[in-house]
Amino acid sequence: MDIISQVKKITREAIANLYRTEIEETSIQVNETKPEFEGDYTVVLFSFVKLLKKSPEILGNELGGYFVQNHPSLFSSSNVIKGFLNLSISDKYWISFLQKNFSDNNFGKKEKTNHRVMVEYSSPNTNKPLHMGHLRNNFLGWSVAEIYKANGYDVVKTCIANDRGIHICKSMVAWLQFANGATPESTGMKGDHFVGDYYVKFGNEYKKQTDELIAGGMSKEEAEKEAPIMKAAQQMLVDWEAGKPDVIALWKKMNGWVYKGFDETYKRIGSDFDKIYYESDTYILGKNLVAEGLNKGVFFQKEDGSVWIDLTAEGLDQKIVQRKDGTAVYITQDIGLAVNKYEEFKNELSIYVVGDEQNYHFKVLKLICQKMGFPSADGIFHLSYGMVELPSGRMKTREGTVVDADDLVDEMVAIAQQHTEELGKVKDFTEDELKELYDTIGLGALKFYLVRVDPKKRMIFNPEESIDFHGFTGPFVQYTHARIRSILRKEKIGENNAILNQASLLKLEKEVIRELEKYHAIIVQACEEMNPSVIANYAFGVAKIFNSFYSEHSIANAETAEKKQLRLQLANFTAIVIKSAMELLGIKVPERM
Repeated sequence: MDIISQVKKITREAIANLYRTEIEETSIQVNETKPEFEGDYTVVLFSFVKLLKKSPEILGNELGGYFVQNHPSLFSSSNVIKGFLNLSISDKYWISFLQKNFSDNNFGKKEKTNHRVMVEYSSPNTNKPLHMGHLRNNFLGWSVAEIYKANGYDVVKTCIANDRGIHICKSMVAWLQFANGATPESTGMKGDHFVGDYYVKFGNEYKKQTDELIAGGMSKEEAEKEAPIMKAAQQMLVDWEAGKPDVIALWKKMNGWVYKGFDETYKRIGSDFDKIYYESDTYILGKNLVAEGLNKGVFFQKEDGSVWIDLTAEGLDQKIVQRKDGTAVYITQDIGLAVNKYEEFKNELSIYVVGDEQNYHFKVLKLICQKMGFPSADGIFHLSYGMVELPSGRMKTREGTVVDADDLVDEMVAIAQQHTEELGKVKDFTEDELKELYDTIGLGALKFYLVRVDPKKRMIFNPEESIDFHGFTGPFVQYTHARIRSILRKEKIGENNAILNQASLLKLEKEVIRELEKYHAIIVQACEEMNPSVIANYAFGVAKIFNSFYSEHSIANAETAEKKQLRLQLANFTAIVIKSAMELLGIKVPERM
């Protein structure tokens, strides 16, 4: 049990014993003591003053006395300042805690339970490569899944491949019209990049054709409908849903190119899935459920044959769930997917990691599933995150201005190599070790920068800033770990720890241990908030405070043998917690840098 939980429990116990009054632990507020006051943790007294009919000063002194007298191994002293009870944790407790946990590689994590959570992320379209926005999505989703695992949940990582629809048909039509039989193999291109180029070509040709029609006297709206290349794409979608053999064959071939490219990218960035769903499968179930919803009166049909749901009573509006030509829209397949997921895994919670431009979509999806009476409905949760922009502004795929994920990773590795070589500390590395190191630093910098910001916030990604070895970055945390491992290779931790029991702690020694003790509570907080930035900020804080300690106090030349052992344990525990926290973000920490 972490210290804040212990303080809450003992506060409840003290109030019950001293005043014969029962209170809930949830009503007790405990904070870290402000630096200007003496103490480690502070109990806020104001909420109990009226209930117990005591002044804050008297109440604080009585409770403080109870803490120190009844739990002397935990509390060394207390003081009261204007309604706040400040408690000092004894050095003996901190040292005992350090000795118990300094070599525990599973510190902070919970035992596995039977509660199942599904996390869906990435969810790419098969008409283009993964881009920078997908990277934030993958890193957030993967990390949230790992954080849930660390809290004991049974986690299923999933991805939906958006492998059908008008956007896929656009790439297919462009390939038929402009490729002259070219393939990824014949051009030497990665498959997803190859297909993505034809999606951009479609956009360019569509703009050219609409401009020509407008110049010929059509309105913009009419021209966009009548452009021959758009009509060809719309017909291809109808032919695909009708199962026309040549269309299906082309679709399978082009999607195959894309999947091969995706797999290479996922492997490189460390993203994995337990299950991949395909829209081409789930949309059929979705269409069947739309028909079922029509019979139940959940949906209604307009005169043109399109199917809708009316959500005006819920403060929304009418939403289409099937086009007039009978083809499915995004929400159609998502209805089918929600049912498919629950039937297969019986998950209590289904987290969709999708950008904030889809907030409305997921409100509608949840309402539809609730109105249809699906058992999965209440467990649907949209983990909405802000878009990533470059300093130059927002990216647009159809205009070919997107930063591809592969290109960005290559750039990050190149910057990592440049910065590392400038520091000049890798002369004894082999070529293979250097390649692995640059990959580790470059990807670590990229991941840390993209998850260190609260998911709800939009962000601007700056590659150079992300790899600063002295800033709020992944490489700073990685370097701290490598620095500690270097110390531990030179100095050995003794096996007999009894000698440390009578030691006392210096201010910075205590601060490091106190920061490490929080790790369990931090993992819980990150899970409750579905927020990996909580872990990133914590890992940075641990690295920062250890560096402050190490710059002030020598380990190898400590004042006594006892101090040397204590600091070696402190260093080892710090390395374990940094490595564990960074692993929850999908970031490797090198043994040396």
